[in-house]
Amino acid sequence: MKHFSTAAASAIAGLGLLAALGAAPAVSAAPAPAPSTSAGFAAYNGSGENAAANQAFLDAVMKSVAEKRAANPGAQAVTVTYSAASAPSFRTQIANSTRIWNSSVSNVRLQEGSRADFTYREGNDPRGSYASTDGHGRGFIFLDYRQNQQYNSTRVTTHETGHVLGLPDTYSGPCSQLMSGGGPGPSCTNAQPDARERARVNQLWQNGFAALARPAS
Repeated sequence: MKHFSTAAASAIAGLGLLAALGAAPAVSAAPAPAPSTSAGFAAYNGSGENAAANQAFLDAVMKSVAEKRAANPGAQAVTVTYSAASAPSFRTQIANSTRIWNSSVSNVRLQEGSRADFTYREGNDPRGSYASTDGHGRGFIFLDYRQNQQYNSTRVTTHETGHVLGLPDTYSGPCSQLMSGGGPGPSCTNAQPDARERARVNQLWQNGFAALARPAS
């Protein structure tokens, strides 16, 4: 759940991502081979957040949104567009995550469409699921097969999408906190952001909206 703008940074970040998400065996793709130990979960749970990486991901998405807002400055809410074309096994979870966030916050809206501000990807990765910038002003969310079978998959997807909206990891938090990720363990299936998380996203995107709507000097 860390966000890095280079491949090397993403490799480091992944160690902090391995447990922060959830999983249900609702994924149709073949699972990744099981690792020989479960040490990854403990490392992930204890890695803590990387504030700079979270901010980098948010900045990348806002930059992308700003480019499109110039053509439609009168919009009352910020729309962030995504593509799920590279994560077909997770279409249901992505759709559920989108509904959860769109019903939870008012200053930003997620929408699938062309000219995506970020994308979802899927595959096998020993680092687990994570959100990352690509170094070119865009971002992506990677959804790992095995992790999404071990943890509640909608929680995993909604958690990672929370990073797109600017929220950091809070591994030591309770299950009621979406951004606590895998901290509460695989039994936690909550995929809803709590009141503080919702308020934080609204605050970030209210300020982001103001910044994006402000005419260039």
